[in-house]
Amino acid sequence: MRKVFQEELKLVHEDLVEIARLVETALDKAVESFQNTDVDLAQEVIAEDARIDFRQTALDERAIDILALQGPVASDLRTIVGSLRMSASLERMGDLARHIAQLTRLRYPENAVPAPLARTFARMADLDKSLIEDVAQLLDTHDLALVAKIQGTNAEIDDLHASVFRAIADAGWTGSPALAVDAALASRYFERFADHGVSVARKVSYLVTGEWDGDMTSN
Repeated sequence: MRKVFQEELKLVHEDLVEIARLVETALDKAVESFQNTDVDLAQEVIAEDARIDFRQTALDERAIDILALQGPVASDLRTIVGSLRMSASLERMGDLARHIAQLTRLRYPENAVPAPLARTFARMADLDKSLIEDVAQLLDTHDLALVAKIQGTNAEIDDLHASVFRAIADAGWTGSPALAVDAALASRYFERFADHGVSVARKVSYLVTGEWDGDMTSN
């Protein structure tokens, strides 16, 4: 019976890693569509989000079955409950990648990236791509050195997010109101994507150490 239980836990772990990899692919495509006004690729991201949702639902059902049938305690219970919460964060990251793609589609054939902020958004995109790659690796390996790296990446994204709002609020902003709205929305999507990545990282840290990390309860 214990062997079956451990195999179920292993499958939950593998599902989490797979969802993270799907989110990583979704973000890569969403960023490319956003930067290159590729509406076909944007539509692909939008359509494929259902696959992430399906995998999350399947993981949650598996985890709930384990809770109901196996009655896990201590660290095993922590693993199952943490996996349910992490899968929700990963699903939300997939949604945010979809939102970026939807913004591309909404503004097509115009570019959704405001020209004065192109370098800022390029940096935010690169940081988010690095962050989800690290999140997937952390889920796979439980290498806690990645937690601090993810948090550092998030801090830089927060700074860039704040700079976008300063730019569109500045008296020297020459873009249209529509461009300002696009910039605010896109910046928020990139920033929240990173926040959810940090939430996952903190929960992995808790699963490994059994100790909450500072603000973890707020994520």
